[in-house]
Amino acid sequence: MAVFTKLSAMSISASGFDLAPPTEAERARLEANLTEEEARVLLHHGTEAPFCGGLLNQKNPGIYCCRLCGLPLFRQDTKFESGTGWPSFTAPIDPNHVVGIEDDSYGMRRIETRCARCDSHQGHVFPDGPRQAGGLRYCINSVSLEFVANGEALPDPLQRHERFPG
Repeated sequence: MAVFTKLSAMSISASGFDLAPPTEAERARLEANLTEEEARVLLHHGTEAPFCGGLLNQKNPGIYCCRLCGLPLFRQDTKFESGTGWPSFTAPIDPNHVVGIEDDSYGMRRIETRCARCDSHQGHVFPDGPRQAGGLRYCINSVSLEFVANGEALPDPLQRHERFPG
């Protein structure tokens, strides 16, 4: 499985989002708003317990954004029931919004997924997803995401006034 890498020369994604990381002051402000569980997962690469996440059974149309910086990561229409106990998606909303890092912790070889803008831990990607959708399963912690229903404004904690074109 290929490791996804952040394009260093690119600061604007194909879908028009600024991928420049938060400043030190912005990061401190964002991190101060996290719960203990959110900080454990997003900042310290933790994992929430299976079948406990608040977004596991979420089925309404919308977008899943990074809980820390607000970057859109996944669409509801790419979510599927994997039976693993965590929200699972077949693909990111924009391939430049998710970064893959080799993770050899706990005696396993995996690809950790992180937000391309703020580098927060989201989960892992595995090659056992639906074949008809590319074969990948992005296994993501609910606590790493913020769901935004269709028609609602995207979170904008960095005050970058971004939205999808069109």
